[in-house]
Amino acid sequence: MGKKVGKIKGFTINFLPYSEIRGLDSAKRIKKILDIVLENSIVLLQGKLKLEEETRLIEDTMAMIGHLKDFKGIELAVISGNGNDFLGKLRSGILSAISGSDIGAITVIGPATIVKEIKRNPKKIELFLNR
Repeated sequence: MGKKVGKIKGFTINFLPYSEIRGLDSAKRIKKILDIVLENSIVLLQGKLKLEEETRLIEDTMAMIGHLKDFKGIELAVISGNGNDFLGKLRSGILSAISGSDIGAITVIGPATIVKEIKRNPKKIELFLNR
């Protein structure tokens, strides 16, 4: 499991390095993330999921609503740290091609019972929590 970054009143924030999911197939990646989120943890994932993995994660959580006690879904946001200059885009493209993911990005995934809203713009994420 990822490294624990901090704990505040009943939930944790877990950093999940891309190296921990690199060798997993899509189903196992999604399961690993869901297992963490279902423990009332917010996941900070280095990199981002493939579009089909993100879609499957959302579909799976929608199917769980109403079947798991107190589970209301997830909030998810991706912020990309890629530079807008030519060299930044080139470096990002090469790294993405080698790793299979944009490891310059950060993905935030948290249970909707804890995460009220995630606002994002190209350079930051604001995470609003439920009280």
